[in-house]
Amino acid sequence: MFAVLIVAIGLTATLWALAALHVYWGDGGLWPEKDPVALARTVVGAPGVTQMPSRTACFAVALALFIAGLWPLDMTGVVPVFVSIGLSVLAGYVLAAVFLVRGVAAYLPIFRKHFPEEPFATNDRRLYGPLCLLIGAGFLFLLSFGWSGI
Repeated sequence: MFAVLIVAIGLTATLWALAALHVYWGDGGLWPEKDPVALARTVVGAPGVTQMPSRTACFAVALALFIAGLWPLDMTGVVPVFVSIGLSVLAGYVLAAVFLVRGVAAYLPIFRKHFPEEPFATNDRRLYGPLCLLIGAGFLFLLSFGWSGI
């Protein structure tokens, strides 16, 4: 099914773009801001944040996003990762749950209490949360309609 391949490629491209952005930040990049404090307030949002997470933390997130981006390619058979079908299905559900929970969290008062800084709070409701929900929905779509190994 053509839609399955489009969703898989879209998910991989999105996750790998986010991974590249985290590598960029880990190397000291400031986009989309002009200084480290503004960047931290935009992408971290914790109370009183004045700096980005460490290089190691940024690279760890980048690695996790890169690995997550392999999953849609594996499950559609584009790039085999050579894990068992059961493990791959489980990974798909875990990835879907992680992104869906993160997406819903953007709208919960308890999450906002822990990450109130602007512009993060606004970006979270308008961009980060919806993106996470869309990624989670993409994983569920692929689990429902696109498995090449089952």
